[in-house]
Amino acid sequence: MKNKEIWIKVLSLLKPHRRNIIGMLLLALVSVGFTLYAPILIGEGVDQIVGPGEVYISRLLTVLGKLAAAIVITAVTQWVMNLISNKVTYRVVEELRERAFAHLEQVPISYIDKNQPGDILSRVVTDVGQFSDGLLMGFTQLFTGVVTILGTILFMLTINVKISLLVILLTPVSLFVAGFIASRTFRMFQEQSQKRAELTSIVEELVGNQKVVQAFSYEKEGMERFNEINEQLRGCGIKALFFSSIVNPSTRFVNGLVYTGVSIYGAFTVMNGGISVGQLISFLNYANQYTKPFNEISSVVTELENALACAKRIFDFLEVPAEEPDAPDALELTGVDGSVELDHVSFSYVPEVPLLQDICIKVKPGQRIAIVGPTGCGKTTMINLLMRFYDVNKGEIRISKEPIRDVTRDSLRSNFGMVLQETWLKAGTIRENIAYGKPDATLEEIVEAAKAAHAHSFIKRMPQGYDTVISEEGGNISQGQKQLLCIARVMLLHPPMLILDEATSSIDTRTEIQVQRAFHELMEGRTSFVVAHRLSTIKESDLILVMKDGNIIEQGTHEELLSRGGFYCKLYNSQFAPT
Repeated sequence: MKNKEIWIKVLSLLKPHRRNIIGMLLLALVSVGFTLYAPILIGEGVDQIVGPGEVYISRLLTVLGKLAAAIVITAVTQWVMNLISNKVTYRVVEELRERAFAHLEQVPISYIDKNQPGDILSRVVTDVGQFSDGLLMGFTQLFTGVVTILGTILFMLTINVKISLLVILLTPVSLFVAGFIASRTFRMFQEQSQKRAELTSIVEELVGNQKVVQAFSYEKEGMERFNEINEQLRGCGIKALFFSSIVNPSTRFVNGLVYTGVSIYGAFTVMNGGISVGQLISFLNYANQYTKPFNEISSVVTELENALACAKRIFDFLEVPAEEPDAPDALELTGVDGSVELDHVSFSYVPEVPLLQDICIKVKPGQRIAIVGPTGCGKTTMINLLMRFYDVNKGEIRISKEPIRDVTRDSLRSNFGMVLQETWLKAGTIRENIAYGKPDATLEEIVEAAKAAHAHSFIKRMPQGYDTVISEEGGNISQGQKQLLCIARVMLLHPPMLILDEATSSIDTRTEIQVQRAFHELMEGRTSFVVAHRLSTIKESDLILVMKDGNIIEQGTHEELLSRGGFYCKLYNSQFAPT
């Protein structure tokens, strides 16, 4: 994406706020008009002082009164303009951040799986903030600077055309210097944004998994990784800062030459009677005011280039194709009887690496289906396809005889209750976490679900019971307790179908027996898919699917599979073989 394309997108963000922007421009005109009127008044005031004893006091006081009024009006208009600028900037940033977060919820799961959480977080939070800083400075200085330059040219032309042309002809030198350096800073600020995102990812990874880091004594290696990226960020940051920092001194040097040229040429013009001393002072003020916006704009270049680099990362994220929307005529999946059919389903995450191949399964309503097999055989992938986190490459999946592509995702997923091996809790009370999928649930319903999950007893022992606040990672409760809360969350919903992916892996044996009993009651009459490594937990399943290398190599009941003496039998015996 080129700078021009980025600017077009930025301007499209500003379009809804065009009234405020027009108001800013009008205020800028007023502010600049009175700012440029001040040098004329100063020149008139100087001309009222002819010499010793020759001072026109009444005229001088009149000029000073006008000068005071011009200064007050300028200050008020600049203050109001800054208020509007802040309002527009923060509103645009708010809308952009909302748009980015909304898009985050629409991107396919595959994008989330392929990208580091820290990088995505950096785009939605950090890059938008950096973009805000550059945009704010651009609003408050760029508009005023441009109007000041144009206004100064007009006022200078009214005093002396030749001196004005001298200033105007030297201006392109300043613009060339600023443009030459700015073209090189964008690439460096872009690299800086990327390194900043990498650093955010490393911090997020190490902080979020601090227990694992310490358990494996990874602190030294983690610090080395952090220092390596931090050093790279420092290097590209210094380069970007070096090039951006020489913009202002370079333009100031050129502008100093302009001011010197005006002073010398103007002095000769005064001696030749071309202009008065007061007019020369006015002209020197204009020359200074004329060059000042270039200095300000050149200092804005740094922030603008950084903002553009961040804006590019934001717009790149916003252009990630959203998840394929539901079909326009998609149905709401209701009245689910629990029957599931996989008809010649094939799927792979990467085209050149096949995974599931020609899977055919027919599940009757209320059956308990266990999926077992070695790591990487496709068990979790089956769950991803059932929930339509990914779409099949070939074949079709039907729920209650309805192809899942023909129903809305929300209605499909609302018919499944999921308990995963990896627990997730949000920062909030225990009550809020259990009611995550049903916010309007009553306390009685929540307590009933907790009792069914055998979580009620430990919750009552907490300081505030169901109103106890837990952290996002649940640091103040055990892993097993977190798992029980996740189970209670599903039990509150009573969905027609269940997916249990190693749902009791973090629970002690005694509690597991209780939860298995609760699951037995919960699964009664409901179609259930259970992914398990501990084969002792799936003996009572109606059908066991044995997977290997993306294929179902065996299926049947526990007793049937043991009697065949095949892969499942070996897998089962390996877990219970005497040591």
